[in-house]
Amino acid sequence: MIAKCKAIAHGSNALEYVFREGKLGRILALHNLCGETPKEIHEEMRLINNYNSRCKNKFLRIEIGIAPQDEPRMTFKALNRLALLFAKQMELDDHQWVAVTHKDTDNLHIHIIANRISLGRQVYDTTFVSNRAARVAEELSRKYGLTIAKKVATARPHRKAQANPARERTKQQVRSICYALLEKHKGKGLSGHSMFLYELYRSGVEIDRLKNKQGKVYGLKFTYDGQSFKASEIGREFGYHTLPKQFESGNVQKPIIPSSHSSMRSTNDSTPIAQVAVSTVDTALDTAGSLLSEVGEVTTLQTHGVDYAEIAWQRRLRNQAGKKKKRRRWI
Repeated sequence: MIAKCKAIAHGSNALEYVFREGKLGRILALHNLCGETPKEIHEEMRLINNYNSRCKNKFLRIEIGIAPQDEPRMTFKALNRLALLFAKQMELDDHQWVAVTHKDTDNLHIHIIANRISLGRQVYDTTFVSNRAARVAEELSRKYGLTIAKKVATARPHRKAQANPARERTKQQVRSICYALLEKHKGKGLSGHSMFLYELYRSGVEIDRLKNKQGKVYGLKFTYDGQSFKASEIGREFGYHTLPKQFESGNVQKPIIPSSHSSMRSTNDSTPIAQVAVSTVDTALDTAGSLLSEVGEVTTLQTHGVDYAEIAWQRRLRNQAGKKKKRRRWI
């Protein structure tokens, strides 16, 4: 058995998560609580933790992992007793908490969400709390003959697999293609950017923009020979914000030397693609459009990397907004 514990602020979200349909197995125990739904439990806990306004992280999230070889012994009664004993040794008797099991993975595990503020309005001390949880898990494992944490770690079947050699070879091929083309077109403005994207596509490498739920682009994905890679895996020069900067005229003298560690680095640069020099946008659009129209692939560039039509549309909107401001000044 293995366990970890952390103080959190978002108690309602944590409760919604552990009670989510499809994940929830069984409710093992409700301690100092009357409600049975996430909303009811959170309201009860909030009544108590509102007494302390200085504490920011007012909840505890505990996760207890059961070793696969111990699962046949884990009846509902055994799991219930385990949750009660664990909470008792974590000194949560005077706190509100709920314990549930999850069934969404191959390994049985228990979630405990506890109110960090006790019924006596005292704040639970979270100094080295995760170490404390691990120690309690080991003590209970030894007492009841369960597999201890070190054995769980070595026997766990869902551990992250080692790097796939075939995937690594493909990634190196993509990096070689990308760096070679970037070296060729670096510092040539948006026309160079257009040629880079065009030749990249002709080489078999596709670029897709990654968007969040709000539809905002946050990154790029490179696909080659059926394998997909994040921009950070290819190199720091190929990020959504950093790639356009490689084609600025000031970069023409800088040599590109791919680093063996560059795929693990990230950038904090926040310059958006739309801020590339406006005077060269039309040139890039004309160049990219004529190149792709010659081979019957007019729409391809818009779906791989940068959507230049979108950039031009944003530029027109900015120009219209500027004209309106000028009109208002004359009124």
